[in-house]
Amino acid sequence: MKLKDPEHAAPADAAEKRHVTPIVCYPVETLPPPDLSGYRAARQGWEKVAEVTVPPREARTFEVPAGSFFRIVSVEGPQVGDFNLWNAADHAERFYSGKTRALHGTHLSTGDRLWSSFPAMRPMATITEDTLDWYGFDDFGGSVHDVIGTRCDPYTNRLLAGGDYHHCCHSNLTRAYADAAGLSLAEAEPFVHDVLNVFMCTGFTRDTGQYFMKASPVRPGDFLEFFAEIDLLGALSACPGGDCGSKHSSDVAACHPLLVEVFRPKAPPAGWQPPEKNAYGGSHGR
Repeated sequence: MKLKDPEHAAPADAAEKRHVTPIVCYPVETLPPPDLSGYRAARQGWEKVAEVTVPPREARTFEVPAGSFFRIVSVEGPQVGDFNLWNAADHAERFYSGKTRALHGTHLSTGDRLWSSFPAMRPMATITEDTLDWYGFDDFGGSVHDVIGTRCDPYTNRLLAGGDYHHCCHSNLTRAYADAAGLSLAEAEPFVHDVLNVFMCTGFTRDTGQYFMKASPVRPGDFLEFFAEIDLLGALSACPGGDCGSKHSSDVAACHPLLVEVFRPKAPPAGWQPPEKNAYGGSHGR
């Protein structure tokens, strides 16, 4: 939120400066588009090989081999989930929400990809179906599946509300990752990173530019489906805010479980190959 200093008067050409046409920072036309028809054709005859139920106010991990599909599913009531993703063989390579946002926008849907951190910077997963893509952007500028919120956490909660709350998504993901990786909580916490907020409806207020949330439009049976481009370890937290229509980091909100389903196709999509790591040589000018 920007505070205006009365000593800093607007220049005479303020209106002209405000009306300069914006430029997209990272045009993606040079990126090869995902072959959605090929991905979807590979679903014919697939087999569900695993499922994980994520309890309310908890997190769970799951693995997805490259060339497989997975879905995050609403099963009982409106519930949002905070989602982390790692290269299953090298957890230093993980989902980079900031660069994904820069490439695809503030909210993700069908055809968008989840990009990994430097130096690998490659697609980790591709969104192949989104049953909430009908929502688009509402009159408040809100939409679903954002990469702008970081995850609810006990540190911010302590600053703003006082006291300790241990079922924030950050803590849930830390516990789940620690168990999966065989690490202490202190060792595991640095691996927890900014999330894809699955099913969460969010945006920025137009007057103050503050991050807002509103009740998610998700219904039982809705899902977000991904294709795993590399071997993946995922972690999903069923947010303590429920549908995030009132507050989060709370035991008051109505919360529901989420379901993760993993599917193995009979064969990978025609012509598909796991993406190589980014080709930049890493010299950084030296």
